[in-house]
Amino acid sequence: MAMTSNVENKHKKTIGLALSGGGARGMAHIGVLKAMENLGITPDIIAGVSAGSIVATLYSGGLSPDEIIRVISKISLGELTELSVPRDGFFKLNKLKNFLKKVIPYSNLEDLPIPTLIEATDLDNCRTVTFDHGPIFDCVIASCSIPIIFKPVKINGTNYVDGGVLRNLPASTIRDKCDFLIGVNVSPIPHAKYKSTIIDIASRTYDMMSKSNATKDIGLCDVVIQTDDIASYNVFNIKPMKEIIKSGYYEALKVFKENNITNNLI
Repeated sequence: MAMTSNVENKHKKTIGLALSGGGARGMAHIGVLKAMENLGITPDIIAGVSAGSIVATLYSGGLSPDEIIRVISKISLGELTELSVPRDGFFKLNKLKNFLKKVIPYSNLEDLPIPTLIEATDLDNCRTVTFDHGPIFDCVIASCSIPIIFKPVKINGTNYVDGGVLRNLPASTIRDKCDFLIGVNVSPIPHAKYKSTIIDIASRTYDMMSKSNATKDIGLCDVVIQTDDIASYNVFNIKPMKEIIKSGYYEALKVFKENNITNNLI
């Protein structure tokens, strides 16, 4: 009778990845994915909020970290947003929706090769909602719609805004769906002075709100990658993309090395 090796008997841990919101700072998630790729670590399930939902669906949709960098480097913020009549938000995210449609070859969340969950905030009923099925692109722009800056997104008659309003790090969403949970928090509160403009005040308020509501979820993760060195980067400025991605990459490598991740995941 053939003998089964001890290695084959071992249970390979399922890996969850929770990606926070953070505006342009969310590009650090790409660096984290690149570090994971280099170490041979592939997530079995991903949850994303706001910017984290964009990176999550691009990756789950089949784009490698390098491919995500390539498609993002060709666009500007102006190509992703358009000015709106300022009744319930200054900008619309229809252009972001169209961009995602061009690069992701799937229409619904349930079709993605890697199970992906997206957090948004139900504005009408004041609660967090997790999308695990339905149209990818509507769910993503709903999760990204920072109140006042962007218009709420209506899905099946309900208005949704940014998931970071109530839960900026979606760890609790997938904690019971994986053995090992990696959290990535790219929303440190900046210490630099802010301008007395509507955009800057809204941005700083969002930073404080999202950082405070992430505390509980941080405690649910097995390891947490936090990119404090990019705190001063504006959430709407995608120009320092290379620096932001590098921050996520090197911080991930540091955390993985300190926690001996490759051995712990066997």
